[in-house]
Amino acid sequence: MTPAVARSAGPAEHTAQTAAPAGWEAAARARAARLEELLGDPYDNANPHGLHTLFDADARGVPPRLTEQLLADTGLGAELVPLEHGGLLTRADLLAQTLRPVFRRDVGLGFSLAITSLSAASPVWAAGTAAQRRHLADLLRGGGRAAVLHHELAHANAILRHEFTATAAPDGGFRLDGRKDVILDAARARARVVYARTDPARGPRSHSVLLLDAEEAPGGGERRLPRVPTSGMRGALYSGLEFTDFPVPADALVGRTGEGVPLALRTLQVSRGLVCGVLTAAADTVLHSAVRAVTTGRGGPLARRWTKPLAGVFADLLACDSMATVVLRALSLLPARSQLAAAAVTYVVPDLLRENLEELTTVLGARRFQHRSPEYGALDRLARDLPLAGLGHTGAAACQAVIVPQLRALAERSWLAEEEPPPELFRKGAELPPLDYRLLGVAGGGDFLSASLVGSAARLAPARGAGGRHAVLAELAEGFTGELRALREQCRTLPAYGATRLADPAVCVLSDRYCLIAAAAAVLGVWEAQDGTDPFLADTAWAVLALSRIGGRLGIPVPHLPDGCREQVADELVRRYRTGRGCDLDATLLAR
Repeated sequence: MTPAVARSAGPAEHTAQTAAPAGWEAAARARAARLEELLGDPYDNANPHGLHTLFDADARGVPPRLTEQLLADTGLGAELVPLEHGGLLTRADLLAQTLRPVFRRDVGLGFSLAITSLSAASPVWAAGTAAQRRHLADLLRGGGRAAVLHHELAHANAILRHEFTATAAPDGGFRLDGRKDVILDAARARARVVYARTDPARGPRSHSVLLLDAEEAPGGGERRLPRVPTSGMRGALYSGLEFTDFPVPADALVGRTGEGVPLALRTLQVSRGLVCGVLTAAADTVLHSAVRAVTTGRGGPLARRWTKPLAGVFADLLACDSMATVVLRALSLLPARSQLAAAAVTYVVPDLLRENLEELTTVLGARRFQHRSPEYGALDRLARDLPLAGLGHTGAAACQAVIVPQLRALAERSWLAEEEPPPELFRKGAELPPLDYRLLGVAGGGDFLSASLVGSAARLAPARGAGGRHAVLAELAEGFTGELRALREQCRTLPAYGATRLADPAVCVLSDRYCLIAAAAAVLGVWEAQDGTDPFLADTAWAVLALSRIGGRLGIPVPHLPDGCREQVADELVRRYRTGRGCDLDATLLAR
């Protein structure tokens, strides 16, 4: 499609001199392809890194040691270290690409080897001293692990309960006390990043970040607690740590005293967006198993009864990938303005994935109970893993804690008034600056996704009376823009933010609506940015179906799907399954 109005370049937050080299994207994709090849055919029972072996390890509650060693030997830890510190991390969206082969096979393995260490390292990359960064970079590049001991940011569950306190010591350091029972890889991680209370008063400066080295710890004051079994990620090793009057040197402090909460809010944007991006790969495996279930032994298109659920889930996965990719790219291009979008993607994607798994149960039928079957066991396993991945009630509450306080200000100053983001945000292959944790902002950065939605709707408006799929797409875009207008009027009447607002269901519903509008904006932005290289993504069918499903969830009027739209999406899904392609925006070539 040729837009009626060219997308505005918008305000950029980096100069051309800091743009990333074009070779970064190609190199990351090459590493992802090599990792996919090394991990091999997931359905080959003789493959030591295949689903049969991984499911067996999960059932026995043990880590898949051979696969862990393979990933360590390939240098996966270097992917978590920024380029300036000797690693391979250039951009968050490219990191998601390199991690997807792991998550396509085992969510727990991906968390243990990548997400947890990156979450722990993020405040060090953002505010650590040169010595702290060098020490952690060397550790991760050498195959070591880092554990994160978080404080409670939102509603508690077993993962977040308890906290640590650090009191000032006469030598300038701290004395650490406290206990946490459930920490991923507490027993195996050499580096521990602790969010400890350093001020008894409640407030944004109540906690600080400490970087500890397990091998340099003094003899007393630390007690390792036993392993805790979990319902999901059964092969991951969760256990606890308890500190009693534990001495911590002054040079363990990351950033300044009292900077823990701001650091967490800034750096969580990266891990939240990344988790959403890589979990679409895990859902991709489930969708492939559902297509296998209804096509094995028969050729041609899908039977009519399976077209609606499978095409719908495929469209949802493309919507999830669109939103996650845009947010991860924004961390490089618009780092001071990305927090709102990062919270929105973490709110939307888990809900869509859970709904998708429910839809796929109807397709898989009794096969889904074959828990250890490489062909059909992925659904049950992902359903168990999602809550532990931080994408359950606790994750939703944390996202609302970011979004709700901003609603009134967004309605008064941003929505329908903000300038569009740079077009590179949505364009595959566009050169972007590197991810710099030091530039990440917290709140008050506006809303580039709603601005993009308004621009997309304006460019599509001339097609509304022309008929056909473009007209339906234009109607959908205008419908979401109308919902944004209505949301703006409602949010303008909100009272000043108070502690009780998060407990108000009516206010939380407003944040729900906003997040779905943001998802629609990402889909439209990605569709508009297509250059025709992929005819399927350049066509309107997937975007129309994805937006129709988002609109249905939002409760706005949705036009009837054009004839053949759903069937076209279903045909592409079957084609990808039969040619060994993923269900993501890149149609990734899978090992087989």
